[in-house]
Amino acid sequence: MSNKVLEDKFYIALLDDLEKQKLVLPILPEIALKVRDAVADEEASARQIAEVISLDPVISARMIQVANSSLLRGTQKTETVEQAINRMGYSMVKSMVTNMAMAQIFKAQNPLTKQYMQDTWSQSTQVASIASAIASHFTKLKAEQAMLAGLVHNIGALPIIARAEEIPALADDEEVFSSLIQRLSGSVGSAIMKSWNFPDDISKVAHEHNNYNYNSEQIDYVDVVIVAKLQNLVGSGHPDTLIDWNNVPSLCKLGLAGNSEVVEIDDVMMEEIEITQQLFS
Repeated sequence: MSNKVLEDKFYIALLDDLEKQKLVLPILPEIALKVRDAVADEEASARQIAEVISLDPVISARMIQVANSSLLRGTQKTETVEQAINRMGYSMVKSMVTNMAMAQIFKAQNPLTKQYMQDTWSQSTQVASIASAIASHFTKLKAEQAMLAGLVHNIGALPIIARAEEIPALADDEEVFSSLIQRLSGSVGSAIMKSWNFPDDISKVAHEHNNYNYNSEQIDYVDVVIVAKLQNLVGSGHPDTLIDWNNVPSLCKLGLAGNSEVVEIDDVMMEEIEITQQLFS
């Protein structure tokens, strides 16, 4: 059986399982859910949120480290989780905890798919960092939400990669496997976002990030992530870099169509991107 036939059978079977709710979707770790609920509570104090975060010593230590990093440029050293929350703000805290929790989801034990998982996570963090800077410099959208949108944009690839462990012939064929992820990740990603109860503006990113014809009335996080994806691909030789950027609505809406490198990144933006990337290392 050819790999193309295998690809089509895989595609049909996975969509069928998705429709019948038989597809095993990744679960957002409990600590991320608890922090999200705590932050959503308007009456919750920084101390109460800190108590939830402190249940995970690794995340607690990382938050204090980030609060003291050049990203936030504080004048006084942060020593407690509560102080870190006050410095970072609730929105960034929620994004930060989700980021760290998701890093655990992008792990695979099978050598066959481990590299795919690592590459997907690496690309997602790069897109997240660029999206944060683009939102800050070219839109009125929240940089922290843009970062989160970039991080989850290709979340739909995970169940596809996991299932491919059962079919080595597919996972060994990079071209076929990339085609599968391109065809399926939007639908699967949308289902994951729904199961995680993410807001619609972020869930839409997981569904539409491969749609370069996407065109909404207002600039949104899908636009930011599409532009960030294209920027991240500059110089890579990826087929998407051959697209006529003058015809990509997201680029036009942000006033970036016609540029040779999507976004003309100055030293300030580059520093922001590099600093944000440190959040994921």
